[in-house]
Amino acid sequence: MNAALSQTEVPAQYLTFTLGAETFALEITQIKEIIEYGHLTPVPMMPEFIRGVINLRGRVVPAIDLKARFNRDAVAVGKRTCIVIIEVIHDDSQYDIGIVVDAVSAVLDIAGSDIEPAPAFGAKIRSDFIQGMAKVEGEFIIILDVAKVLSVDEMVLLAEANQMTPPVQADISR
Repeated sequence: MNAALSQTEVPAQYLTFTLGAETFALEITQIKEIIEYGHLTPVPMMPEFIRGVINLRGRVVPAIDLKARFNRDAVAVGKRTCIVIIEVIHDDSQYDIGIVVDAVSAVLDIAGSDIEPAPAFGAKIRSDFIQGMAKVEGEFIIILDVAKVLSVDEMVLLAEANQMTPPVQADISR
């Protein structure tokens, strides 16, 4: 490799996937495996974006619906729907979390010089979820910040808030 290449010119590999009509990417080093969408066991009183858990070789792995996490309609399960297993580090512990996506597209080499900072506004998801915007063949790909999107602390808070919300009682006195 040419030593004259700057760090921003050395490409990194990213897994691209779709959610609806948009293309997203995650750095390949964060991905453990990709599995076919299969049976999920729902977990009561969880936020809507937690679809349930899967049994991954004897381990319980939560499955997060990214579209629902972005406050959109849930992923409509189809032939290409799959679960991408991501490793997340939290408090010096490692967790596997599955993310449900419409379809996995490709693994791309993207140079750092082709990645722009996250926009301050205009994106359809929270700007803190975006690590950067890559321009590939004239199209923008949103590179996600896995630590923010799959923040274990935030998901625990949301789950606790959901459990503390009293069930809605119907007014039948009329």
